[in-house]
Amino acid sequence: MHHLGSSRTSNQRDHALLTPDSFVRAPLPGMSGATAIVHAAPPLGAAFTQYTADFLAGGSLGPAPAQRFIYVLDGEIELKVSRKQHTLAQDDFAYIPAGLPHRVRSARVARAAIIEKPFHALKGSEQPQVVIGSERSLEAQPLLGDDALRVRTLLPSSPSYDFAVNTMTYEPGASLPLVESHVMEHGLLMLEGGGIYRLGDCWYPVKAGDFIWMAPYCPQWFGALGKTATRYLIYKDWNRHPQP
Repeated sequence: MHHLGSSRTSNQRDHALLTPDSFVRAPLPGMSGATAIVHAAPPLGAAFTQYTADFLAGGSLGPAPAQRFIYVLDGEIELKVSRKQHTLAQDDFAYIPAGLPHRVRSARVARAAIIEKPFHALKGSEQPQVVIGSERSLEAQPLLGDDALRVRTLLPSSPSYDFAVNTMTYEPGASLPLVESHVMEHGLLMLEGGGIYRLGDCWYPVKAGDFIWMAPYCPQWFGALGKTATRYLIYKDWNRHPQP
């Protein structure tokens, strides 16, 4: 329906829904053989940046301006950090602390979700360390005892880390147990399935490939629809006092 100007994409005061039909790709500084779809960034009102990196064979990212989290969506990514080489396949992830030199490249066509955020040190807390893992190998925990809604925690909960990244998996018909409204902002990438997301006073059909940004205190709720499970990757800032 592009020729009629139709899209599910919506940008509101406290949230945004960005759908693949409206994505625009462009390289970021230092990228080679790769392009970025920037989903959330300070011009939107976000305190972090999240983008999807599309790699050609031999493509690479530029240096990170902040701490960086990588989640592989398709293909394989090669990460060299602290003199060690890691191959990250689909659903593998890595966290690299701010200021730590590293190289991210792909020998073949690949896609990855990238989150970058300025680091806010906490007095008396140890510095964060490199984290390498696989989402599929982590134990899923029921949310508030609901086995139909499971959470996998990708980063340590230690105060050393000032943001969290989780995956949430909903069986068909499962939903959040309440309408949430809180100080943390979110970046959410739909990985599988779909359903209905309430954002503020708006209700949106969402599906795999969509991205959602939620500002602090945006009322939010999700219910999964369809015959297969729904899964998304979600970022939130935490472990820091909200006082600037």
